[in-house]
Amino acid sequence: MNKKSHTKFTSRWGFILSAVGSSVGMANVWGFPAKLGSNGGGAFLISYLIFIALFSSIGLAAEYAIGRRSRTGTLGSYRAAWATRGEKAGRIGGILGWLPLAGSLCIAIGYAIIIAYILKAFFHSVTGQLMHVDTAVWFEGFSGEAYSVVPFHIIVVVGTLLTLLLGAKSIEKTNKVMMPLFFLIFLVLAIRVAFLPGAAAGYKFMFTPDWSALKDPMVWVWAMGQAFFSLSVTGSGMIVYGAYLDDNEPVVPLAIRTAVFDTIAALVAALVIIPACFAYNLDVGAGPSLLFVTLPRILQDIPFGQFFAVILYTAMAFAGVSSLQNMFEAVAESLLHRFPKFNRQAVLVLLCAVCLGIGLHMEPISKWGPWMDIISIYIIPIGATIGAISWFWIMKKDDLIHEIQKGSVMPRANTWFYIGRFLYVPCALILCFIALFLQIAF
Repeated sequence: MNKKSHTKFTSRWGFILSAVGSSVGMANVWGFPAKLGSNGGGAFLISYLIFIALFSSIGLAAEYAIGRRSRTGTLGSYRAAWATRGEKAGRIGGILGWLPLAGSLCIAIGYAIIIAYILKAFFHSVTGQLMHVDTAVWFEGFSGEAYSVVPFHIIVVVGTLLTLLLGAKSIEKTNKVMMPLFFLIFLVLAIRVAFLPGAAAGYKFMFTPDWSALKDPMVWVWAMGQAFFSLSVTGSGMIVYGAYLDDNEPVVPLAIRTAVFDTIAALVAALVIIPACFAYNLDVGAGPSLLFVTLPRILQDIPFGQFFAVILYTAMAFAGVSSLQNMFEAVAESLLHRFPKFNRQAVLVLLCAVCLGIGLHMEPISKWGPWMDIISIYIIPIGATIGAISWFWIMKKDDLIHEIQKGSVMPRANTWFYIGRFLYVPCALILCFIALFLQIAF
């Protein structure tokens, strides 16, 4: 991409809301409550917050800095980072960058289908149909059938395309609306759930740690993986947002603020789902069915349930589209840099066509479920690991620190760097190896 034509965000808060929009999504709304519910409640929360603090201040900040330094997406950023060791190394980096970039596209393909399901649930909430069905039968009826959400799938992909055609300014404008509404809607739902009989047990479960659970290494592993996924530190997606940053913006404080709002979103979602599950004696670790079976069943039994169902799926649609924006943008910017003769509009249209074309053949849950498992088990951890090693072991230390210190001089920049090298990188490696081991073993 031509640096001179590179569009930037118009304000710091516009950038933060856009970055939060990219991070907030299914990982927050059903992933975090489900992991919290099945891994010790308050104990999982403690370990999760520790990893969020580490990954935001180190990993997310580094991805912002790498993107700003190269002023492009994944492929150009990897090439530029490795090129600090020579032109031959730069070519190797450019090739390695294709893996995390492929991860972004693969996630987008599966993600678009999930959002299509959410739009279908939204439509049935508006018509009232969702309030009068057996939710398990209703969900099974379309989730196991091919081509059952085609109109909604098209709306999701084309709608995301339209929000991206104007680049960073369009992303910023849509997220300035979507993210505040997301927080407001889930706050309203959390207040409503607080009045359910039995909800107090859910709060106790969330905020009273079972300290013995912290002795289980898998609690820490799941918390680490959730933190990576929730912050979108995948070695690709957040790089492109860094490319839109002005040189006078301090990346570490921005990364921390992004993490704070992302964590608030996850906690607010958990404050809706976990107390409600306790109130109705339902499984808090149910995963996707939390949104399409458990919560609708709860909403059927409370006053103004249809209204709350409508706002719930509205919030979820906002969260999903904002994440999908980032995935498309990461791929588009990288391709434009690698193939500068391409037209941005044409690249985005092509990406949407690919997303629709492959996605339409993956609509039953039996197909996209394993697809997303492969991405989360293999490509995301491997991409995050390649990125971590590239920034903290391959790229020259002085070049990375110079970029980190733009906009705000860090008095302990060397300490920051060595925490990245000797703590953050090992975390990425551990997650990668354990994920691969679990897949092979089970």
